[in-house]
Amino acid sequence: MNTSELATLLLFCTAMSFSPGPNTTLSTALAANHGLRRAMRFCLAVPTGWTLLMLASGLGLGALVLGVPTLRWGVKVVGVAYMLWLAWRLARASSLRQVDERRLDVSFLQGIGLQFVNIKAWMLALTLTAGWVVNAGGQPSDNPGQRLAIICVVMMFFAFSSNLTYAAAGSLLRDWLAQNRRLLWFNRGLATVLLATAAWMATV
Repeated sequence: MNTSELATLLLFCTAMSFSPGPNTTLSTALAANHGLRRAMRFCLAVPTGWTLLMLASGLGLGALVLGVPTLRWGVKVVGVAYMLWLAWRLARASSLRQVDERRLDVSFLQGIGLQFVNIKAWMLALTLTAGWVVNAGGQPSDNPGQRLAIICVVMMFFAFSSNLTYAAAGSLLRDWLAQNRRLLWFNRGLATVLLATAAWMATV
């Protein structure tokens, strides 16, 4: 992978990783409601799950999902349903006490699994597979395994750093949100973002 390709890859990964999506929204929500320490397992689950997804896509799963309409729709339906469920749970929590009572949380394994029903993650993995793994500068790649390894390392860094950044922002707001009904409206705002994400996922 030459310098020009690597620079383009880094710019693309930065834009995709730091733009709002289900992962960054959940990182913010988990840190704001539970604190940064509890959100860290999700911040670690995202790069783990995304790397597994990228490896699977690079090894042929992406082509299978694209080629079998039933699988493609299955991923979409499960992803949309999960986003709606998370939005519903998030919108109902109005205090830190209620957050714990209603178990507004995402486990490490759930965070990994979310990547496989996250349409944004799939689009990113398929784009990287087609543009940087299988092809190089418009020509078939002669070292796809090496390229796949480089992309996985790059994206692990970006997936972790972007989610950690959003989680840190949520954590900084935690004390301020604990006052009055601020947390309720904050959670409802993030729930709206998840609903918008679900609506977008349903149309792509």
